[in-house]
Amino acid sequence: MLTLTATKFFKMLNTQINLHLTKNLSLDMSKLNIKYLILTIAILASSGLIAQEDDKETIGSETVVVVKPYTPSVSDAFKVKQTPQLLDSITLQKKSITYKIFSVPVASTFTPTKGTAARVEKARPIQAFDSYATLGVGNYTSAFAEFYTNFEINRGENFGINFKHNSAQGGIDDVLLDDNYYDTNLGLDYSFRDRDLSYTIGLDALHKQYNWYGFSNNIIVTNDNLNRTDVVQNYFGAGLRANLSLNDSFLDQTRFGLSVFGDSYGSSEINATLKPEMEFEIAGEKIQTNVIVDYLNTSFDQNYEGTTDLASSYLNLGLSPSILILRDDLELNLGASVFYSLDSESSESNIFVYPNINASYRLAGEYFIAYAGLNGELKQNSYKGFVDNNPFVSPTLAITPTDQQYVGSLGAKGKLSDVISYNIKGSYANVEAQPLFKSNTNTFPLGGLLEDYEYGNSFGVVYDNIKTVSFFGELNFDITKVLRLGVNAEYFSYNTDTQEEAWNLPELKASLLADYKISDKFTAGANLFFVGERQAQASDFDMSGNLTTENITLDSYIDANVQLNYLINDQLSFFVKGNNLFADSYEKWLNFPVYGIQGMAGATYKFDW
Repeated sequence: MLTLTATKFFKMLNTQINLHLTKNLSLDMSKLNIKYLILTIAILASSGLIAQEDDKETIGSETVVVVKPYTPSVSDAFKVKQTPQLLDSITLQKKSITYKIFSVPVASTFTPTKGTAARVEKARPIQAFDSYATLGVGNYTSAFAEFYTNFEINRGENFGINFKHNSAQGGIDDVLLDDNYYDTNLGLDYSFRDRDLSYTIGLDALHKQYNWYGFSNNIIVTNDNLNRTDVVQNYFGAGLRANLSLNDSFLDQTRFGLSVFGDSYGSSEINATLKPEMEFEIAGEKIQTNVIVDYLNTSFDQNYEGTTDLASSYLNLGLSPSILILRDDLELNLGASVFYSLDSESSESNIFVYPNINASYRLAGEYFIAYAGLNGELKQNSYKGFVDNNPFVSPTLAITPTDQQYVGSLGAKGKLSDVISYNIKGSYANVEAQPLFKSNTNTFPLGGLLEDYEYGNSFGVVYDNIKTVSFFGELNFDITKVLRLGVNAEYFSYNTDTQEEAWNLPELKASLLADYKISDKFTAGANLFFVGERQAQASDFDMSGNLTTENITLDSYIDANVQLNYLINDQLSFFVKGNNLFADSYEKWLNFPVYGIQGMAGATYKFDW
C-alpha cells in the first residue's frame, strides 16, 4: 500500500510550485492561483482517505529543547534628522514691500480746557458734647428741667450725672382740691471698660408728689368734712444697680439691682434682683441660659378698711435655658423657663413651667418675614411698679406675682418698598392673677375721720384670670432723610373670670409719630395718641351702710402733642411745644381729669467742661 504523509506531501508540493513559478514567470497569476487551489483541495481530500486506510500508521514524536526563554523588546524609534524639502511648483514666494510715510501737518483751532477735580460736598460732622442742660416753663406754672454730664476720668473710666424734673402747680378746671404734682429723678453712674471686662455701677434717687384730687360729684368737698384742702401723697425711692460684662467668657453679663421705695404713709418696699446671663456653643449651636433671682418685701401700715397692717414677701428663683438655631433664612429659638416661688407670709411655694419658643423665616428676603412665638413668664408685681403706672393708688395694696401662663403670637413683618416697612401680629394670652386698677369704695357716708384716700378718690388693685385676644398693625414711612412717619394700632378683646370687666383696660390703642427736618435750623416733631373706651366702677356706702356700685364707661380720648426746635448753633437751641392740643380735659382715670392745653418754651445748651 502506498503511504504518503501530509508533511512529505506538502514539502514535495512546495518544491514543484517553486520550480514551476521559476520557469513560468510570465504565466497569468490568476489562472495559476485557481489551478493550484483546486489541486490543493483534491490532494487534502485524498490524503485524509489514505490516512483512514492505514490506521496502524503512527506519528513520530520529536523533542524540542529551549535553550533560552524568549524575551521580546521594543527598539527605539528612528528619527529622521533631516527636514524634507517641499518641491511644489505652486508655492508662492513672498515679496518684500517698502513703506513710505509722508508727514503732513494738520491745522487745528481746538484748544482743550483744563480739567478741574470735582469737589465732593462733605457734611460738616456734628460736634459731640459731654454735657447738656435743658430748661422749659409753661402754663399751669409747669416746669421741665434736665441735666446730663459725663466726665472722662481716663480712657476706660467715666463718671456721669443725670437729673430730670417735671412739675406743674395745678389749675385743672372744676377741680376743688390741690392738683399739683412733682416728679424728680437723679442718677449717678460710674463705668469702667477694658479689653477683658466692662462694668457699670449706678445710684438712683427719686421723689414724686401727687394729690388724690379725683372726688366724685356726689361728694360735697368742704373743709368741714375733709378737714384739709390738700390730699397729698409723697413717694421716695433710692436704688443701687450694677452691670458686669466679661469678654471671651461663657458668662456674658450679670445684672444686679437693689431698690428701696416708700411713701409718706409709712409704706416700705425692698426689691433685690440678680440676673446672670450665660452663653456658650455646643456643636456649633449657641446655648443661652438666664438665671433669675428676685426678692420682694412690701409692707403697709394698714389695709383699706384700716383693720390691720398688710405685708407681702416673695422669693422667686428662675432658670431659662434656650438654644438658638440659624439655618439660612430660618431663625429658631427653642427654650423653656422654670420658676420656684416662695410666699414667706403664707409659707406656700409653687413651681411654674413656661414655654419660650420663637421662630422667624424669611420667605421673601427683607420684604416678607413670618414669625411666631409661644412664651410665658412669672412677673413679680411691686408697689413701685403700680405707682409708675397709676400714681393715684392707695397705700393699701395686696402684692402678688402674675402667672403669665402663655402668650401665643403669629405675625409677619418686612418692607412694602424701600421707604415703607410694616409689622402685623395676632396674639392670644392666658394670664392668671393679672392686676387691674379699680376705684376704691367711698366710705365717707359711714362717718368718722377718714384718710385722704378713702373718699373713693384712689385706686386699689384686684387680680383676675384674663384671656386676651389682640391684633396689632404698624406702618413706618422713611419717605426722605428729613421726614419720617409711623402709625400703629392695637385692638384688644378681654375675657375675665371673676370681675365683671377688665377694669381700665382699653379696647383700642393707636398712635401717630412724625419727625420732620424743615431746614438745617428748624426741626419739628409730632405725636398723637388715641385710647379707646375703658370700663370703670364706682362704689359707695349709702347712709344705711349698704354698698352700691355703678359701672361707668370712660370716654375715648385723643392727645395731640407737637414740638418745634430752632438751632442757633451746635451748642444752643430753643424749643416750643404744646400738649393736649385738642383741649380735651379727658379722664384717664375715673374722676381724674387731666390738664387742658399745655404750652411750654425753653432752651437746650450743650457744652464741655
